[in-house]
Amino acid sequence: MSSERSILLVDGQSFYASVEKAAHPEFKDMPVAVGDPERRSGIILAACPIAKAHGVTTASRVFEAQAACKDLVIIKPRMQRYITVSLLITEIYEAITPLVEPYSIDEQFLDVTGSANMFGSAEEVARQIQQRVMLSTGVWSRVGIGPTKVLAKTATDNFAKRHPDGIYRLDYSNIEQELWPLPIQKMFMVASRMTRRFLMWGIQTIGDIARMELPDFKRLMRRMMGKQSDIQAEYYWQTARGIDPSPVMPSIRGALQSVSHGKALRASLYTRKADIEVVILELCAEVCRRARRIGIQGRVVSLGLGETDGLHAHTFGRQLTLPYPTNLTRELQAAVLRLFNEHWRGMPVSYITIALTQLVRDDVQYLDLFTDRAKTYDLERAMDGIKDRYGDTAILRASSLLEAGIARERATQIGGHYK
Repeated sequence: MSSERSILLVDGQSFYASVEKAAHPEFKDMPVAVGDPERRSGIILAACPIAKAHGVTTASRVFEAQAACKDLVIIKPRMQRYITVSLLITEIYEAITPLVEPYSIDEQFLDVTGSANMFGSAEEVARQIQQRVMLSTGVWSRVGIGPTKVLAKTATDNFAKRHPDGIYRLDYSNIEQELWPLPIQKMFMVASRMTRRFLMWGIQTIGDIARMELPDFKRLMRRMMGKQSDIQAEYYWQTARGIDPSPVMPSIRGALQSVSHGKALRASLYTRKADIEVVILELCAEVCRRARRIGIQGRVVSLGLGETDGLHAHTFGRQLTLPYPTNLTRELQAAVLRLFNEHWRGMPVSYITIALTQLVRDDVQYLDLFTDRAKTYDLERAMDGIKDRYGDTAILRASSLLEAGIARERATQIGGHYK
C-alpha cells in the first residue's frame, strides 16, 4: 500500500462572480463581473469565464472592463455573502475529511488519504466535491491532486483550471514531464521580481532548478542574492521537486498576538485635529469590541499613522505600556490620543492603525480607586450584545454622526468591501 498522501487543493472558479450568477439566474449566459459600478476607477474583483473571454481581467479598472466588454454586467460585491458560501463549502469538505485547511476564501486544502475506503480514490472524491458544491452553491470547482500541498496547489493553478473536467493529478510519476518544462514564473511563490533574477542567471524553467544539485543551486543563489540566501534556495529547490512536508492542518491559527483595526483615509478630508480624533475614537471602540468578543485585554497600545500635505509625507509607529491591561474604549482612546498628540506633525492624515498587544484573558478585571472598571466593562458588553443582535449601527456615538465619522460606512463593509 502506498505511503503517499492524497491531498487536494479545491478552487472555486471565479468565486465571487459565480456566487453572483447563482443568485441572478437571469445573468446565466451574460458576462458578469464583481466590482463597484459607481466607481469607474475601481477594480474588478472577479469576472466569470464569459467576461474573461471578452477580455475582462481581475484587477482591471471598471472603465477598462466596460470598454473591453460592452454588455458587461457589473455587480457590487457582497463580502458577507461570499464568506457565508465559503463556510458552507467548508462544511461540505468536512463531511468527507476532518483535515480541511483554508488557503483563501475560495481555495482549501483537503487531505483525503484516510477517506478512500468510504469515498473512493482522490479523483472520485474530487468529482463528488464538484457535484456537491455545484448543487449547493452554483460554484464550479477545479481540483488539483498531489502527494504534497505544493504539488496539489501547482496542479490546480497550472493544469486543472485548463483541463476539461477541472481535475488534474500531479505527482512524482509525471512531475518531470508536466511541471519541469513550465516557465519559471509558473513556479509557486515565484513573483515578477524573482522571475527577473532567475532569467538574468539563465534559469528559464522550473526544471532548470529541479535538475540542479542542491549545493550547486545554493552557490548560484549566493551569487544572485548574497550569503543569507541558503534557506530561500532550499525552499525553491524543494518546491521545484514537489517536496513539501507540511501537513494539512484543520486549524492554522496560533496564539493571538494582537488585536488591531486600521483605516485608510482621504487625507484632504482629515486636516483638523477634531476630525481625526473622531476616527481614533471609532477605531478604539472596534478594537475593544473585538477584544471583548474573544475574551482578552491588552497592556501595550500601538498607534501607526501616516500623514501628508501633498509634498511631504511622514509616518510613525509608537507604543505605550499601560499600568494594567484593558479592553475598555475610553482607556484605549486616552492612550492613543497621548501618542497622537506627541507625534503628529500636523499634516493631513492618510491612515490610522490602532492595536492592543501583550494580551491576557479578561476574566480578571483590575480595580481602580477612581473609576468603576467592572461596571464600565459590563456596560460595554451590553452594548456589544445589542450590536451583535441588531447590527453595528444599532448604537452609535453622537460623534459618529459627524461628517468625519466612518463607523456607519464601516458597518456596511467587510475588508473594505460592501457586505
